[in-house]
Amino acid sequence: MDRRMLQVFSEVVRQGSFTRAAEKLYIAQPAVSITIRKLEEELELTLLNRQEKQVSLTTEGEGLLRHAESILDAFAAAETEMAELRDLTHGEVRIGIPPMLSSYYFPKIIGEFRRCYPYLQLSVNGEGAANLQQMIRKGEIDMGVIAGAEVPDGLQGKHLLREEIVACVPIDHPLAGGQPAITLAEFLREPLILYQEGYFMRKLMDELIADSDATPQVIFETNLFTMVRSLVKQQMGVSTFLRMVVSDDPELAAVSFDPPLHLDLQVAWKADRYLSRSNRAFLEFLLQGGGDRLDTAT
Repeated sequence: MDRRMLQVFSEVVRQGSFTRAAEKLYIAQPAVSITIRKLEEELELTLLNRQEKQVSLTTEGEGLLRHAESILDAFAAAETEMAELRDLTHGEVRIGIPPMLSSYYFPKIIGEFRRCYPYLQLSVNGEGAANLQQMIRKGEIDMGVIAGAEVPDGLQGKHLLREEIVACVPIDHPLAGGQPAITLAEFLREPLILYQEGYFMRKLMDELIADSDATPQVIFETNLFTMVRSLVKQQMGVSTFLRMVVSDDPELAAVSFDPPLHLDLQVAWKADRYLSRSNRAFLEFLLQGGGDRLDTAT
């Protein structure tokens, strides 16, 4: 049993298919089948249930997968650390940022980071906060911005910022008529434009609706926050945004809730994964504004 066998096995499980795993690994599908067969023969165990177009783990396969993921993470950490020891002027930072923040909070930070570290490659993935958590756990990104006051089990994190969540309405809407704040009940009586499931703003709204007696009228759902903003401007309905996103838009009013709503954002990474010097440099740079520092000494 070698590293390559474990890589193939892990990718087959991740994709649920020999064919898709072969595409991801850029090898021929028969090579994937041969590798899995040799692995099973060597271990004298059946690791995968093979259906017509789908594969799933046996109990024995579940046991091997836990070890395989740990071994592959250790290999990746060793390679990264050794590469940094060879050449400290190169590295890669893979970070996941929810779309709303990637457009309104991070561009300046990323630009300044690039000026300070011109030789480091920065890769940004824009997904909903729930998806980013899974991508961190799977090692698809090094770190990500997630929502919530607490960091979930299996992850480590640092508090990044706290931002007010506001009702977003057209500038001439009755709810924007000079009152300093509106109640949740007032907001839920309006036609609502919501984000799709998997986005922190949708999760929050679902929780608020569940705790209320309201039966809201949801007229549209999307994962495109720019579309949400455009639809609100067209007076199709109202929605919620982080204040930073709409406070400078002359066609929209950002109205506080009473009581106010806030969103805590954490930058998180996998708890048992080596965080490279490049990633630690970005993390320290990101947190400097809040006075929170990460020791980047090796």
